Amino acid sequence: MAKAQLFVSQHEFTCSVCLDTLTDPVSIPCGHNFCLKCLTDCWDQNEECSCPHCRHIFTTRPELNRNTLLNEVIKKLKKTTIRSPPSQNYAGPGDVECDFCTGKKFRAVKSCLTCMASYCQTHLQPHYEGDACKGYKLVDPDRNLKEKLCVKHQKCLEMFCKTDETCICTMCAVTEHKDHKIVKLEMEREGKENQLGVTLSDIKWILEEREKTLKKTRWEMEEMKISVEKNLEENKKSFTSLIRCIEEAHRKLTEKIREQEKRETEKAETFIEQLEKEIEELKKREAKLKVLSETKDHLHFQQTMSSRCVLPPDGDSLSFTVTNVLSSEDLRKELSDLKKSLEKISLWDIIRTLSGGEAPNVALQHPEPQIRDEFLQYFCTLTLDINTAQRDLRLSKGNKKVTREATEAEYPDHPKRFDYWEQVLCREALTGTRCYWEVQYSGGYVMIGVAYKGLGRKGEGWQCCLGYNDKSWSLQCHSQYIVSHNNKHTVINAPYSPRIGVYLDWPAGSLSFYSVSHTMTLLHRFNTSFTEPLYPGFFLGLHCSVTISRLTPRDH
Repeated sequence: MAKAQLFVSQHEFTCSVCLDTLTDPVSIPCGHNFCLKCLTDCWDQNEECSCPHCRHIFTTRPELNRNTLLNEVIKKLKKTTIRSPPSQNYAGPGDVECDFCTGKKFRAVKSCLTCMASYCQTHLQPHYEGDACKGYKLVDPDRNLKEKLCVKHQKCLEMFCKTDETCICTMCAVTEHKDHKIVKLEMEREGKENQLGVTLSDIKWILEEREKTLKKTRWEMEEMKISVEKNLEENKKSFTSLIRCIEEAHRKLTEKIREQEKRETEKAETFIEQLEKEIEELKKREAKLKVLSETKDHLHFQQTMSSRCVLPPDGDSLSFTVTNVLSSEDLRKELSDLKKSLEKISLWDIIRTLSGGEAPNVALQHPEPQIRDEFLQYFCTLTLDINTAQRDLRLSKGNKKVTREATEAEYPDHPKRFDYWEQVLCREALTGTRCYWEVQYSGGYVMIGVAYKGLGRKGEGWQCCLGYNDKSWSLQCHSQYIVSHNNKHTVINAPYSPRIGVYLDWPAGSLSFYSVSHTMTLLHRFNTSFTEPLYPGFFLGLHCSVTISRLTPRDH
């Protein structure tokens, strides 16, 4: 009789625990086979005995005996040329490991939220084949399964308590959250996704505005650098020309003095030469007269006396005066005046400003825009800071709108929060630049303004109210407009407008309020010198609202 050939796949004789060919195979009552050591180790590490393949639970631990027939088949299989396929899909760095592989673990392909475990492809099969695992919730591999368990009941978090804003399990839902409003996580996510969409839209819009601001700032920096280089070049030319003029004047003056020195020297040398000749002649005549005075010959004395006693012509009139050109009072005065003029350069306003000293604002002031499109070039994005909002105020529309209600909100305590005045500030600190923003308001009474960070927050004193102290400026919008600073108020007569534009030129110390309609109407301009960053802020009367305009591209 011909010997029967064995047409089997090595996969049919693989232990689903070690994923290798069975060694000392044992069979358990559910019909699955495992290595004796693999199954023994598995059961020794768990409180209950269950099949690692189909998850069937045995109330009594079965006795494990080696399957002799299966062992013989495997021995013959190993003698054949059938080779086991190479191991694949071992877990690497960043992969989720299979919880049931022993030794070198395979990469998990699914995680079960019911079993709270992760499985490789082989160990996952019972979830597809066995009836006991049907309906189990499989998800992509997740290394943080423990975070999905309720800390108290160790059950899957699959409900959401809207009352306490927290995720709970089914046991929580029937115990401490029994009377609360509870929904499934999927339903809560649908509502949150709408909110997420709005937030993403806001972030996208803010991102676009920030990128525009970044682009504009970089462009202004490049323009500033070009302007600086141009100014430096022009200043260099001017000062070089001035220095050359001074050097040329010094050269010419030196030449003139040297020329005059030469002329005076030549005149003096001629005069000295003439004096020396006369002195020599007089010495000779003196010698002859002394000899004559000593002679004993009376006749000779009388004959020579008349000719020898005649003096040289013009001897008394010969004179010369040296002109001291270096002591000229006119020259010293001119040089002194020039020195004073040059010293005034260090006192110029522009130099004092660049050195950190105070100079008139006009030195750095830019012309204020005239039409709305010009104002919008300086548009800045603002967001209300909920940590500053007084508890009667409600924020909405991505923290772009604030409304005052009759009841208090349960905001947590915060050192920046106004506890008496119904006010709120923005998060953005404005400093060192020019900014423009617009607000739409409704209701009986609102105040629109800016404040330093040091504006008071606690109590009902004026040190906390916009415009009533030296740390804030405001425009009151009521039956009429009133501008306020440091508790000084000015009434403005102008038509009502529900939209107000605010233009801040921080370097120039200028804060302007405009009513915005088809034209820009200036209501008031504060001129001062700002020393700190400014935060836009608002005060609201009961049932009033203020909305910070987004100014989308179509508004331009």
